[in-house]
Amino acid sequence: MAAKEGICIAHSDKIYSNAGEHNFDKLLQKLRAHLPKARVVACFCEGMTVRGILMAMRRQRLVGEFLLVGSDGWADRYDVTDGYEREAAGGITIKLKSAYVTWFDDYYLNLRPDANQRNPWFPEFWQHRFQCRLRGHPQENTMYNHHNDCNASLSLRQHYAQDTKMGFVINAIYSMAYGLHAMQQSLCPGYKGLCESMRPIDGRKLLDFLMKTNFIGVSGENIHFDQNGDSPGRYEIMNFKQMGEDEFSYIHVGSWDQGGLKMNDEEIWSENSDIIQSVCSEPCQKAQIKVIRKGEVSCCWTCTPCKENEFVFDEYTCRACVLGSWPTDDLTGCEPIPVQYVRWGDPEPIAAVVFACLGLLSTLFVTSVFIKFWDTPVVKSSSRELCYIILAGICLGYLCTFSLIAKPHIIYCYLQRLGIGLSPAMSYSALVTKTNRIARILAGSKKKICTKKPRFMSACAQLVIAFLLILLQLGIIVALLIIEPPQVIHDYPSIREVHLICNLTTLGVVAPLGYNGLLILSCTFYAFKTRNVPANFNEAKYIAFTMYTTCIIWLAFVPIYFGSNYKIITMCFSVSLSATVALCCMFVPKVYIMLAKPEKNVRSAFTTSTVVRMHVGDAKKAAKTGKSSSSMANLFRRRGSVKLCESKTIFFFRYSSLNFLSITIFLRNKPLLLSSLSLLFHLL
Repeated sequence: MAAKEGICIAHSDKIYSNAGEHNFDKLLQKLRAHLPKARVVACFCEGMTVRGILMAMRRQRLVGEFLLVGSDGWADRYDVTDGYEREAAGGITIKLKSAYVTWFDDYYLNLRPDANQRNPWFPEFWQHRFQCRLRGHPQENTMYNHHNDCNASLSLRQHYAQDTKMGFVINAIYSMAYGLHAMQQSLCPGYKGLCESMRPIDGRKLLDFLMKTNFIGVSGENIHFDQNGDSPGRYEIMNFKQMGEDEFSYIHVGSWDQGGLKMNDEEIWSENSDIIQSVCSEPCQKAQIKVIRKGEVSCCWTCTPCKENEFVFDEYTCRACVLGSWPTDDLTGCEPIPVQYVRWGDPEPIAAVVFACLGLLSTLFVTSVFIKFWDTPVVKSSSRELCYIILAGICLGYLCTFSLIAKPHIIYCYLQRLGIGLSPAMSYSALVTKTNRIARILAGSKKKICTKKPRFMSACAQLVIAFLLILLQLGIIVALLIIEPPQVIHDYPSIREVHLICNLTTLGVVAPLGYNGLLILSCTFYAFKTRNVPANFNEAKYIAFTMYTTCIIWLAFVPIYFGSNYKIITMCFSVSLSATVALCCMFVPKVYIMLAKPEKNVRSAFTTSTVVRMHVGDAKKAAKTGKSSSSMANLFRRRGSVKLCESKTIFFFRYSSLNFLSITIFLRNKPLLLSSLSLLFHLL
């Protein structure tokens, strides 16, 4: 019942009212050791038990440590507190509310053995009350054999005090009388006394009539019983209070009448007194819940904070907010987390857009320069058809930034998937084709026995190869778009963040970039093989530098992209940087020649130099002969392939980017010079 009303009992114990001092001392030690913060002791006990506790408090010097709350057994009795007022000070007691029955004094005090003939037990009461013997009345109880006769001067007024519960006794007698009367009226209608239906009286039937009793009591209150057989509770609440230096008194501070409590707090807590707090645990702070310790009562708890994504559901429970929501400021519920996405006005997107715009303008400028100088040796020597594919890929790479930074939409999601995979594929497919062509030319020049011209060396063949490589990447992208259609989704990098993104999965990134990585590695391999070609032979060294730098960029991109939350910005800068490296390393030198050094934009500048030449084939063997060698370098336009074979003569054929044939002749025997020259001119 106490728990139902929110009252927590930290510890309960029992003790006999006549227990020894040791037992009372041990009881207080238990109360202190078990829960030291519990200071209110409710004592449902008789007055002398309360007095035993007060005496133990003095022996253990616990004055002020406990606040006693006593039942009606203590009430307002001074014999309980006599001599131990300071230990009992502040105590709250319960006293049954009963009015003083004045007419009972008149009736009781006038009772005498000679005038009370109707009560056969009254003489026995008189003899016991005055410890005397009435003549003519036997002493029923042999324990009280009195030898003195009762004189006529004896009176009940001596040492008389009306019991405080006298009204309850009278009301109880009335209840029984009303119940019997109602039973007699019901079972014996029109009959005086007991009829056969009431012989003997059935107690169960009598109880039913008693439960229905309703009358006005001796104090004017209504007397009735509830379903449990209890009459309405009426109590007076008393406070044992210090009124002066050595003056203590019971003060009426409240009442309980038929379920209603009235208290006068000002009477209990004066200005000089402190409010007694009896707690096991302090109230929890905001964002904390109570965790009841195992084996403890409900008022003893540990305050535990909720997690950052949880709200206080009740005082004992934290509940986590669903993904995408966060606890409110008062922690009573959840609210949606603002959705984040890359915005145009943020510093990083601004930098990426500015970088892409500058790159885009530069690409358009380079393209316009190449178109203007279409027929010049610089453009022709660069495989101009492949260059335009590379420039288109660079331009598309810069444009990817805008689709990546735009607020996620299904259209932009498609453009992202296409642009990220296709733009590098266009550039690197053309570069693979170009570097492969150079490598095959050099491989053919190493052969001692001259064969026919390598296949697929024409501009048309190179374009077909490049477009086939690009179409392969496009096929991969389309397949992924079918398998994993682009969607706008919410991403949760942490429980506190919600990002609006396109559903770019790991497969959607790895597959296209893996293919591009294969192209990059192929370009790097061919660029490394052709790193030592003549200084004026195409732009092989620029391609090599471009690929080395690109490898570094994409090697750094992979861990940054998959290890951070800034995937969009990382992708923007990686694609733009790759495009910028290709633009600067491969096209800026050519633009510089066309605009600033037009005198170098002539055919002679793109022939093989005799100073910087790498000899392959039997060059080392020829060098070991120690004999001087002569060389002739001429440029011949040829429609077919001419191969020269001579046991003593080695011919090196190198195709320049202008498709000129440079022939170097090493003669081991000078007498063969004339025959070799004649053979050469004959073939030409």
